[in-house]
Amino acid sequence: MLPIELKVLLLILIANGVPVIATAICGRRGARPLDGGRQLTDGQRLLGDSKTWRGLLLALAVTGLAAVALKLPVLTGVSIGGAAMVGDLLSSFVKRRLGMASSSMALGLDQIPESLLPLLAVAGEFGLSWTTIGLITIGFIVVELALSRVLYRLGVRNRPY
Repeated sequence: MLPIELKVLLLILIANGVPVIATAICGRRGARPLDGGRQLTDGQRLLGDSKTWRGLLLALAVTGLAAVALKLPVLTGVSIGGAAMVGDLLSSFVKRRLGMASSSMALGLDQIPESLLPLLAVAGEFGLSWTTIGLITIGFIVVELALSRVLYRLGVRNRPY
């Protein structure tokens, strides 16, 4: 049986990985941008083409199912998936404001909100301390960067990070 910290880390990795894998499998089919192509007054897209309804909905569904497989409530998985996607959208929004290209790498900005927000969402449920939250966030960054390189070599990602 996995400790709760590893289960939560795994669910965060799943939530953030599902949209990437969906893109590798489906390409642009069904990939409607969440921002509908809207631009803000700075001339940049609100979020960009890589933030899609398909990715959001699949992240929620698959993370919920993965939670059940880990013997956690489905709503815990959905909460983790939703918070991870909010963190991802926040990162994307900030990157667009900074003029960074869609899917470009911003170390820390790409990982911290995607892991910290889900951890905060379930911290009370699992009694996670600030130290534990910090350690899981660091663990997510390390694992996500390593997996990104593996997924690039396998042709799943367009760029290694």
